[in-house]
Amino acid sequence: MRHLLLFLVLSLAACAPRGALMMAPEGYQPRSAETVWIASQRSLTGEHLPQPWFSRIDVSVPPDRAPGSLAYPRPGGDPDRQFLVSGGGRLADRAAFRRAIERELEGRAADDRDIILFVHGYNYSFAEGVYRTAQLAHDLQLPGIHAHFSWPSRMKPYAYSGDRDGALYSRDGLVQTIELLSRVRGRDKIVLMAHSMGSQLVMEGLRQMTLSGRRDLVDQIDGVVLISPDLDLRLFRSQVRAIGPLPQPFVIMTSPGDRVLQLSALISDEPLRLGNMPDAGPVADLEVIVIDTRAFDTGLGHFNVADSPALQRILSRTGRLDRILPDEGGAEPGLIGGAVSRVERAVQVVLSPAF
Repeated sequence: MRHLLLFLVLSLAACAPRGALMMAPEGYQPRSAETVWIASQRSLTGEHLPQPWFSRIDVSVPPDRAPGSLAYPRPGGDPDRQFLVSGGGRLADRAAFRRAIERELEGRAADDRDIILFVHGYNYSFAEGVYRTAQLAHDLQLPGIHAHFSWPSRMKPYAYSGDRDGALYSRDGLVQTIELLSRVRGRDKIVLMAHSMGSQLVMEGLRQMTLSGRRDLVDQIDGVVLISPDLDLRLFRSQVRAIGPLPQPFVIMTSPGDRVLQLSALISDEPLRLGNMPDAGPVADLEVIVIDTRAFDTGLGHFNVADSPALQRILSRTGRLDRILPDEGGAEPGLIGGAVSRVERAVQVVLSPAF
């Protein structure tokens, strides 16, 4: 059974088509587009870079697509069915990046000034991270500025250890990016959203800020959402001890049926990872919100937030990502619906398609 799981996960990952940046046809006017602000600590081909570089990429969202789907472009790109690049370009430096975001914020309504920074997971190309950020922003109807931190993945399903090293390599770059976003004039909240192995990078970034005397920077963060975090539970708890009070709300989205994390646990010779806890028990003493999404498992169950239209409909009701939070202290459904209970200091939400 263990060998079957390994074969299934790696075979599906190896066979999946890869995304690449491709321009929309000249003169094409997208009906819908998302702007992604990018800080990248890798080249377009994946090499590690000592410092982040910055860009803006406008992504056209195809009108003929099912919610939750992400169709990468193919030669001759069909803008009605595939995500494509419709504009943007590289920015000269971090000051130009900050000024460009400030110009983007000018004239926006007060509830449209959040900055959401997405950190991708294992086995992502640069382009795939950009398209995924655009898809999440569009399908979850996220207001505000959508930023993406791109770390150097080896882009190979078998290079798990290499990707983990690439994520850890990028701690300084992530901290620099968060500091840069904290200085954007006119912004409202900063919310960090990470998937899979990107969660380890986010936690290491928070830890590094605290240990280097930048607790003030941690306090600038108004929420953290870890989606299917590929994190050893003991490591997570060690990181929390170093960080101290966590940014609030602090959301952990889990699924016990996540087959990618089952494989990660198998490789690590562990019973489970943070993202496939069966309940909030292992983190009950922490001020966190554990959201069980197992009822919405699709495919490998590793990215339900991106893949499940039903779950997206529930989450989009919140209006703002930092409001994924049940009613304070209650056992009734909160903003996102579901069976809500308190387990010591933690809040546990078990979502159901019935809501």
